[in-house]
Amino acid sequence: MGSYPTWSCIKHIPHRLAGVALVVPVVNYRWPSLPDHLIKDDYRRKLIKWGLFFAEFAPGLLRWWVTQKWLPSTSVLERNPVFFNSRDIEVLKTIPGFPMLSQEKLRQKGVFDTLHHDFKLAFSRWDFDPMDLSNPFPQNQSSVHIWQGYEDKVVPFQLQRYISCKLPWIQYHEVPDGGHLIVHYAGLCEAILRALLLGEEHLHYKPTIAKIVS
Repeated sequence: MGSYPTWSCIKHIPHRLAGVALVVPVVNYRWPSLPDHLIKDDYRRKLIKWGLFFAEFAPGLLRWWVTQKWLPSTSVLERNPVFFNSRDIEVLKTIPGFPMLSQEKLRQKGVFDTLHHDFKLAFSRWDFDPMDLSNPFPQNQSSVHIWQGYEDKVVPFQLQRYISCKLPWIQYHEVPDGGHLIVHYAGLCEAILRALLLGEEHLHYKPTIAKIVS
């Protein structure tokens, strides 16, 4: 959940950045500029709202829930088609999953406290709206990129398209059959680095204007 610190760097220390690549970045539903028609009925917004409530007022109960053994909690994330598309699920068969989200790890106070803090920071009210930011590289000395999976069920592609349209200095890339775990797809890390460092663009990941505005 590195969205907040990354956007904060763009806002506060753009002169110290050599380039930025955001891969399926978290979108905070509290950003004032997000249009209501994109977020009003989004079930993820409601889940985050309840998560924030427990994170703020009942962190002990939240920790118990994600570490207890009697009922499924964090384990429901693994290979669940509600959160992952078919390509993600294939990836989960070959990687350890989410080590930081395992019940064993979450029982460690330091791990839970870190994730608890990150979650609150990512989805609480920010002190700025990313939609108000200016191009950190006005002389095109470098670039900012967003990489998104079209089939991502955790972060909706519609929000990333909206952001990239509002901030035209962002180079938007979309993986047509990509879910939330695109960083694990074969060749994607290389494509991300080549776009960031060499300015290369793979047409397969460049959605048409018609798709972006739809």
